[in-house]
Amino acid sequence: MDLLEAIILGIVQGATEFLPVSSSAHLVLISWWLGYGTPSLLYTVVVHVGTATAVLFYFREEWLTLLKAAWQTLQTRQIDLRHNIEQRLLFLLFLSSLPTAIFGLLLADFFEEQFSKPAVVSISLWITAALLIYGERSGKKDANTELNATEVKSTDAILIGIAQTLAIMPGISRSGSTIAAGLFRGLSRSAATRYSFLLATPIILAAGLKQALDVFTGDVNVTSELSLSLLVGFITSASVGYACIAFLLQYVRQRSLYGFALYCVIFGAISLGAVIVQG
Repeated sequence: MDLLEAIILGIVQGATEFLPVSSSAHLVLISWWLGYGTPSLLYTVVVHVGTATAVLFYFREEWLTLLKAAWQTLQTRQIDLRHNIEQRLLFLLFLSSLPTAIFGLLLADFFEEQFSKPAVVSISLWITAALLIYGERSGKKDANTELNATEVKSTDAILIGIAQTLAIMPGISRSGSTIAAGLFRGLSRSAATRYSFLLATPIILAAGLKQALDVFTGDVNVTSELSLSLLVGFITSASVGYACIAFLLQYVRQRSLYGFALYCVIFGAISLGAVIVQG
């Protein structure tokens, strides 16, 4: 992997991990468009760590508060989900993570092997578009309402988690499906997006850890040239990911998600057309 490839794929991962347009689809399709082939597992781990670093750093104050609340709960052994906002948010994030932990991580390899093909991924982008349109049409009109954990029910958290599990299929956006589910359950765009990003933290970390274990149990030879590419990929994915988090949180305050849906339709159609032409 040369530096230019590392930069391009790092930008792709950093941008599309958080924008509701499917990072898996873009990594598959752009690598196919540019003739790069499938990125190495080691590089995939590094750019996942980059995006995980971005979301952890962006929401560092929230996560420090949540971790402090978790530690205090362990010490006092007192749980009050009705009045303790931090405990309730942790509980909701746990509920949302369960479906992906149970089904997603177990079936991820199967889905990637079976469906990581340009034609299937292109069509899956239309599913992402449909989810965004449906979520936008069913969501609150007040896009500026902030996330309030007391307004999120356990049922909401579970359904958002189930929606996140759909993203194990390449081409279906994790952020897009969870934001759409949040809108469907009555959250505003701002609240659904923020909850989606907080939920992304444990999932991205878990996916990166799983891939890292696969790397460490295999035979990996890291040369000095590869090390530089990995460093560039990490920095690029982390910096672009951080910028995209800030961008989308601001964007949803003022605009709908229809633009991202239209992008998914167009990009999916162009990619599918190219696959058909090339046979």
